[in-house]
Amino acid sequence: MDDRSDIARAAAEVAARRSYGKLVAWLAARTRDVAGAEDALADAFAAALERWPRTGVPAQPEAWLLSVARRRDVDAVRRRLTGEAARDHLQLIAEEMEARVNGEELPDDRLRLMFACAHPAIEASVRAPLILQTILGFDAATIASAFLVSPATMGQRLVRAKARIRETGIPFRVPEQAELGHRLGSVLEAIYATFAEGWADATGTDTRRRNLATEGIWLGRLVASLMPDEPEALGLLALMLFAEARRAARRGPEGDFVPLAEQDIALWDDSLIDEAEALLVRAAQRKIIGRYQLEAAVQSAHTARRRGSGTDWAAIRQLYDALLAVAGSPVVAINRAVAIAETEGAPAGLAALYVLGEDKRLQDYQPYWAARAGLLARIGNIKYAAEAYDQAIGLERDPALRRFLQGEKAKLVGN
Repeated sequence: MDDRSDIARAAAEVAARRSYGKLVAWLAARTRDVAGAEDALADAFAAALERWPRTGVPAQPEAWLLSVARRRDVDAVRRRLTGEAARDHLQLIAEEMEARVNGEELPDDRLRLMFACAHPAIEASVRAPLILQTILGFDAATIASAFLVSPATMGQRLVRAKARIRETGIPFRVPEQAELGHRLGSVLEAIYATFAEGWADATGTDTRRRNLATEGIWLGRLVASLMPDEPEALGLLALMLFAEARRAARRGPEGDFVPLAEQDIALWDDSLIDEAEALLVRAAQRKIIGRYQLEAAVQSAHTARRRGSGTDWAAIRQLYDALLAVAGSPVVAINRAVAIAETEGAPAGLAALYVLGEDKRLQDYQPYWAARAGLLARIGNIKYAAEAYDQAIGLERDPALRRFLQGEKAKLVGN
């Protein structure tokens, strides 16, 4: 039984990673009850873990899960049946009479759900977190960490947002062109957060993050195909493709971290880079510049090495100047300081970095300390560089990157 339980659990985990958002979106689009859809799907997964060890994993696990979840939704509607709910109930029953739904036939309503979560009636600060939870199944604690709030606060916000979708009847549809711009920012932010969560797992060994980068790119392609003339949708897709193109070069044969400047360009995926460049050209034709286009343009400048020339740091400095004006975050400012160091020297870069020193958010931000350590080392300030490396090492959770930082410190202090 233990073996069967392990097989069933593994199959359920695969189904959750591959289809959680698709199943929630399908259910929620038909009931306008996101929380109810999540609960029904949670019940279906619980039933799978109870039954599959006895009956075996079905040939189409997603179809099995959907069938069980749909019955849970029907029961829930029946329990709260009123004159208004009766129409929803009859609609749901009619859909139960549809031709059988299998993995190939299941329509993909994720984009509709994403735009419902980004509706103006939903509080702006919770739109992206709501998309991450409903589409990817992230728990409130994980989302809270990413958005710098407590898990309890994030959980309450998500519950209220889902209730608002149901109570106000927010439609599950892709908005008309005139409405799209207002909700696009939240959708793009959530897509990028999805990609970044998977990108952080460079070796693909974290089962929870596996395929998230691919999922983010898929969602980016979907939005770009829906909005082929929207420069920021094109810019975001280009940004993700530039990053994904370097995946194979991010780690050495033994899993060691490889900095961008030292990566083997032969391992970069030229087809993805070419596609990203073409997307940037298309975006530039719209003559509307935004954050994602600028970030993608920075990555494009780094790929100049493919053409046999050095990294264009002057262009990167200018792009970060523009990016700081558009999205004035301390993260952008740190990268700008590094670019200044490359164009004007380490003292100028340190001066730009020290301006940020009073921002309390940076005290626990590893890239700030790593950048500070590197620049201090370049001017020969060994003592303070070593202390900054210690701060960066203590904050870094990726073992490979931690080993790299330890190696940089060892080269500096000679042990």
